[in-house]
Amino acid sequence: MATPETKKRPHIFLAPAPRAVADIFDAGDLARLEALGTLSIHEDGPVTEAVFNAHAAHADIMIGQLDLPAERLAQASSLRAIFNVEGNFLPNIDYAECFRKGVRILNISPVFAEPVAEAALGMAIDLARGISRSDRYFRQGTERYGLDANRDAFTLYRQDIGFIGMGDLGRAILPLLRPFGGHVRAYDPWLPSMWIESQGCEAASLETVLRKSKVVFVVAGVTSENQGFLGANEFSMMPEGAALVLVSRAGVVDFDAMLDFAAKGRIRVATDVFPEEPLPPTHRAREIDHILLSPHQAGALDGALREIGKRVVADAELIARGLPPAMCKVAQPETVAMFRSKPVSKS
Repeated sequence: MATPETKKRPHIFLAPAPRAVADIFDAGDLARLEALGTLSIHEDGPVTEAVFNAHAAHADIMIGQLDLPAERLAQASSLRAIFNVEGNFLPNIDYAECFRKGVRILNISPVFAEPVAEAALGMAIDLARGISRSDRYFRQGTERYGLDANRDAFTLYRQDIGFIGMGDLGRAILPLLRPFGGHVRAYDPWLPSMWIESQGCEAASLETVLRKSKVVFVVAGVTSENQGFLGANEFSMMPEGAALVLVSRAGVVDFDAMLDFAAKGRIRVATDVFPEEPLPPTHRAREIDHILLSPHQAGALDGALREIGKRVVADAELIARGLPPAMCKVAQPETVAMFRSKPVSKS
């Protein structure tokens, strides 16, 4: 009788674009992947029909962001798992067909939670204390000293903090905030109040989070239901001078409305994401004083990219043994087709 340990060695197809194999797999992890089964690597352009038929159609495990409509899935009769190593569940797969066939779909987004959380806290402190703005003034020769430089500054200590979304990223930010002793409220329509409260937060409505928070962390992923749901009406609910830290996806906000409120000094904004990347040189966001700009760099660390490979290899080894994955995020049939994130660009 076959056991999980005696299952056939899998055929693995690796096509990680826009990432590079060398960026996400160190020599040891790539060796483990090669030892696991037959490994086919494709880094020469898109996965065409010819490439798919020659190398991917017979795969048990696919690693990458290749398009998988029902027609391709019908050819991939041995397929057991798909790893998205870009970091988002993208609308490039017939998810219903995958679930019907028992194919697991995974991504590696948890690797970015800690580095993005660290950057988000730094952005919040900067918005509250005006650190980078004072640096700009110094370089322009218009600096102010002492209390004059801090007329509109505030501290994060014992402050009201809000979260819009409470997934991996929100949970990574929470422990960094605990030393400040603030009151944290969170809004996430995909989570029950009981779960949010188990994280030490008050479960609250979107309006309550916006009206009562001095700092709001926007960490919700963009879906078919929430594109642009933070607009002028929502920004008008925020207290005068409150800070908004956007580190999830630009698609969840009305970006122009957000810039309008920042330009008027009504709110302070930090953003690591933009509707169009790279941001055009003439974009008005570059000229607004009450906004802190970061070029989608919050999670882009070598260590985080290397962890992608380690998590993929660990879960591929489990799947090859007939066991469930443990290290990557597993797509849920109720929600995965709703995600609307844009693919990562190497530009």
